[in-house]
Amino acid sequence: MDALNLGPFVLPMPVVLVLLAIFLANGVAAWFQRKRGVDAGPLLWKMIFAGFLAARAAFVLRHHDLYAAAPWTALNIRDGGFDAGAGLIVASVIGAELTRRHAALRRPLLAATLAGCGLWLGGTLVNQALAPRLAPMPEVQVRRLDGAEVPLRSYGGRPLVVNLWATWCPPCRREMPALSRAQQANPGVGFVYVNQGESAATVARFLADQGLRMDNVVTDPARSLSARTGSTGYPTTLFYDARGVLRHRHVGELSEASLREKLEGLR
Repeated sequence: MDALNLGPFVLPMPVVLVLLAIFLANGVAAWFQRKRGVDAGPLLWKMIFAGFLAARAAFVLRHHDLYAAAPWTALNIRDGGFDAGAGLIVASVIGAELTRRHAALRRPLLAATLAGCGLWLGGTLVNQALAPRLAPMPEVQVRRLDGAEVPLRSYGGRPLVVNLWATWCPPCRREMPALSRAQQANPGVGFVYVNQGESAATVARFLADQGLRMDNVVTDPARSLSARTGSTGYPTTLFYDARGVLRHRHVGELSEASLREKLEGLR
């Protein structure tokens, strides 16, 4: 399961797991407050906040060359760019320091932290185990903007990024420039932009209005690719290796930095 659909909103599963972990950790802290009269909640939130900032800062620093030209884009966390390891380390250090002189808070804070981390880690492992990581590229026909039908597999033979999108989808529109630049910067990787459920005329008009010059923009009027790959929200980006085997999938918006990390993993 890649995402949770809430009406018109789609929450990627990593975001769902983090929110559930925070909810559980605060629930455990609240239980200790009721039963023992010790409130570790404020310290827990300080750990969460510090870990969140550290995880984002580590990711931004790793891709500092991309953020240097537009530093304010580092605040756009919708791309899911976080370094979980850095966040956990900093949160643990903050927790240890905050409880150094308050022994009564150590047990409830540790219990709350372990409960939240356990849920997050366990949920992540289960989700990865259930995901069809080695699924082959489906046999799907797509249409070029000139109306000709071609098999999606015809774009393979090398690492391939397949982006499922729609013109009415705001995050799809936001990530298009980053995808376009990545396509130009990575000639050894194929990029295919498979519009879901719209006409060639609608797609061509959108590209012209946005001033986007992109290769391999195709349509899938029946949304066959969404159905065959279990993609319930847009944008969804599928990363296939040169053999046509799915190696990674990303639900939600991609920035240049998060896309770079996915491409490095694909290679």
